[in-house]
Amino acid sequence: MGFLTVEGVVAGYTAADEILKGLDFTLAAGEIVCVIGPNGAGKSTLLKAIAGLLAPSRGAITFKQRSLLGLKPRDITRLGVAYVPQEHNVFPSMSVIENLEIGGYVAPARIPERMQRVLARFPALAHKRRHAARALSGGERQILAMAMALMVEPDLLLLDEPSAGLAPAAAERLFEDIRAVNRDKVAIVLVEQNASEALAVSNRAYILVDGRTSRTGPARELAADPEIRRIFLGG
Repeated sequence: MGFLTVEGVVAGYTAADEILKGLDFTLAAGEIVCVIGPNGAGKSTLLKAIAGLLAPSRGAITFKQRSLLGLKPRDITRLGVAYVPQEHNVFPSMSVIENLEIGGYVAPARIPERMQRVLARFPALAHKRRHAARALSGGERQILAMAMALMVEPDLLLLDEPSAGLAPAAAERLFEDIRAVNRDKVAIVLVEQNASEALAVSNRAYILVDGRTSRTGPARELAADPEIRRIFLGG
């Protein structure tokens, strides 16, 4: 049994609406695995099922050989899984520091040391630590959302469309930060519409279509596949 294993998961938002249709997915410790595919394929649903925000109707999800099924999101966070949603992932009227304090809620006593570490990793946030989150650029807000997740010192980071809406330069900086976080031995599941950049930073990839795995393999091989290049990479 691996680091993260999803087996035969069926999940949706109503009993009649199955978005994931028997999905299998694995992630090894320290890997970056990206999940790409068309809208409605089930990419975000997969992350929500792992994070405990959506209960599968069938299947199994295990993290470090422990079942996550039936656990509350807070308890899954305590086990070392941090989830960054695509939207509403920071508190706009609160300062950078206040957002980071909220991010560390599961271990209040460790907030000061963890904040020091996180601000050292992201100098742009350290420079604007007293600024309200709404005053940050789009790229800085996404970095803040990721920094909030790192306040729990996770072993696994779930990122849902982190580059959505960012200018190319800001997206490029964000992907560099994702690589750097991974170098600190944090495994990452990366759901992305920006397939080219996602494949470039990942070890392996899954292509989801209609709630099932259409293709999986080393990211470099999938990025070089002519059919995948035509459908997802625009060339």
